[in-house]
Amino acid sequence: MKKRQLACKRIVVKIGSALLTANGLGLDRQAITSWAKQLATLHAQGCEVILVSSGAVAEGMVRMKLSGRPDNLPALQACAAIGQMGLVEAWSSALLDHDIQTAQVLLTHDDLSDRQRYLNGGNTLRQLIDWRVIPVINENDTVATDEIRFGDNDTLGALVAALVGADLLIILTDQQGMFDRDPRKDSNATLLSSVRAMDETLFEMAGGGGVLGRGGMVTKVRAARLAAKSGCPTLIASGQAEQVLLRLIDGEELGTLLTPDADRLTARKQWLAAHLQTAGRLILDDGAIRALKIDKRSLLPVGVQAVEGAFERGDVVECVSQQGQRIAVGIVNFDSASAALVARQPSSKITALLGEQNSIEMIHRDQMAVF
Repeated sequence: MKKRQLACKRIVVKIGSALLTANGLGLDRQAITSWAKQLATLHAQGCEVILVSSGAVAEGMVRMKLSGRPDNLPALQACAAIGQMGLVEAWSSALLDHDIQTAQVLLTHDDLSDRQRYLNGGNTLRQLIDWRVIPVINENDTVATDEIRFGDNDTLGALVAALVGADLLIILTDQQGMFDRDPRKDSNATLLSSVRAMDETLFEMAGGGGVLGRGGMVTKVRAARLAAKSGCPTLIASGQAEQVLLRLIDGEELGTLLTPDADRLTARKQWLAAHLQTAGRLILDDGAIRALKIDKRSLLPVGVQAVEGAFERGDVVECVSQQGQRIAVGIVNFDSASAALVARQPSSKITALLGEQNSIEMIHRDQMAVF
């Protein structure tokens, strides 16, 4: 049987409310237990899993004994706040049965547009991943300024995939995948196995009302295009298919694969390399160069011999050898004054020199393009 060839080390999995709730009866604990078992299997296989989970509003409605979904924003946000307690408890309990720790991460789009908060969020998620913890991410609906809409977590999943440098975004839904036309109206509609995420005709295929229309498949196409900009492919597949996550990661051709025009590393390298006017320079010793080019490690302060230029945390800087050869470009975790202070210093001294820091790495490996 022909299989897809996918890079599946770091995976963002988005599971929608329809797959986590029990027909208006709140969270489906049995379904969550089943999902947790699949996630645990991937975890045991060495995958780095980040989960984007819906379901908080539905759980909050049940806990408050509401007969219908509220139609005003404060009530929706209150339901989300109440239901989030049950949602995170359900995932924590189900994954702890497999000896996997979880972490709740609530984000808004503002968190991912503000540079400081974006960097902090990325550092936290990478630390959780390094600790083999599964982050359970949801939109922070309680403080969201926009009206809560179906499909927001599709976009959130794509933003998280870009944030952590994911190899693959999986969006699980109640549909088989992306069709070339509405299968409810045309019995000859064909399921697309693979298509370019940036193909403009996808919006025509996903248009219209209902489940496949706006708020449904359209948001998934938009999310896939957003993920593609960071080089991350997206799989849209039915969460109702048996053992769907394991089968997808095994390469079985389920659902629709929306591919980027460049792979993740190429896309990121192109973006970073485009910074011809970098904010500053880090002069590296031979050990640091070897760590970057051969060992594929992060850049630590101890390997930085000198700092040139004035830059802020989050700026793109150039890394060069002592002879001036360009080695890498990346997003720096310290401003120039702090970088100069910790240059040539071992990691054990960073906190003593600068106080509590978000990172002891000068540039994390996920935020760097090495030449």
